[in-house]
Amino acid sequence: MRSIRPSFTDRRGRGTRRTSTSLAAVTLASALALTATACNGDDTADGKPTASAAAAGDGKIKIPDDLKQKLKDHGIDVDKWKNGAWKNWNKQDWLREANDFINPIIKGLWDPDRMRHANDPNKGVNDNDISGDQGVTDPTPQPVKAQSVATPYHVNAAASGKVFFDSPEGHMVCSGTVVEDPAHPGKSNLVWTAGHCVHAGKSGGWYRNMAFVPSYNNSGKPAAQLQNASRSEIAPYGVWWADAAQTSQQWIDQGGETGGNGAPYDFAVIHVTPEQGNGGKSLEETVGGALPVNFDAPAVPKVNGITASGYPEAAPFDGQLLYQCKDKPGRLSINQSAPTMYRIGCTMTAGSSGGGWVETGADGKPALVSNTSIGPVTSGWLAGPRLGDVAKGVYQSVSKKFAGQ
Repeated sequence: MRSIRPSFTDRRGRGTRRTSTSLAAVTLASALALTATACNGDDTADGKPTASAAAAGDGKIKIPDDLKQKLKDHGIDVDKWKNGAWKNWNKQDWLREANDFINPIIKGLWDPDRMRHANDPNKGVNDNDISGDQGVTDPTPQPVKAQSVATPYHVNAAASGKVFFDSPEGHMVCSGTVVEDPAHPGKSNLVWTAGHCVHAGKSGGWYRNMAFVPSYNNSGKPAAQLQNASRSEIAPYGVWWADAAQTSQQWIDQGGETGGNGAPYDFAVIHVTPEQGNGGKSLEETVGGALPVNFDAPAVPKVNGITASGYPEAAPFDGQLLYQCKDKPGRLSINQSAPTMYRIGCTMTAGSSGGGWVETGADGKPALVSNTSIGPVTSGWLAGPRLGDVAKGVYQSVSKKFAGQ
């Protein structure tokens, strides 16, 4: 199995502010992602915004007092951070604990060129990496060819988008889904993705410069036509920075660069805020919808089909278009102590990490039931975690953090 790094090793979040910053930290419940976004190693395109982008801000840093203290406690100078200090990935300085998430906005950082060249941190896995089978793994599904989503994406897949972030390997990208917020009905700022798209797991910490772009490349233009595209063409509904993130503690403790370690808990929730301001409108109001999350999906899938969405970027895809696969899910067992995962046939590759898995419930309405976590190095199928009490705790924690705001 792969967990999506540059190919399918660990399909974890493929994949990546300046001026005004809204920082927050939330507990990370463990998140496992086998579909990691591979990075392109393009660190020469440093984190500095262009002159025009920098000029768009007011040049001042406005941070809540409690967060100022948090930054100070970690020895972080925001001005230095925004001017490139974030690229210091020394182990001792790489924040990894659940409450350590810090993500100052660097306006203009995610420009069209940087977005186009982000890779998926996926870590594909080999079939022999699946050890400790509980004897309940269903036969490997037949590959299902990924189908391109009709444009505009805002109409046909309004809740989908890309999660961008920086890692020690470079600019990275994953997929994500706008989900409902019980604390703010109809006005959610929550995005669901994979744990490996926000945190490196047991050998690292929180990724940086994390942002969500809903309906990326909304009109579905081919890569050749995006070379000179403006930011508004690629990100028509804006760039939304994560001001809080949480994953499972299992992912933090167990998540690895390859294989299935932590995969059954490879999920995460981020809370976002618009980079440029949005007239007070929430992400849900901006895109026109958000999906409910079902935390009671059965161990043995009883539905005829689950639809997985994402922006695959490893060959034969290029990361610029939104795709979907629909298949009847089976079960995948990683080890005896972990919950079984869902598995479907799908030819999507790295970059699709973190993308939502949706099923139509008994009420006839769609709901998110999983996210892409891992897949085989050779592609052909995808696996995602079942969402139970741990996932619900991650979700509720982020929602409650902003309940009074």
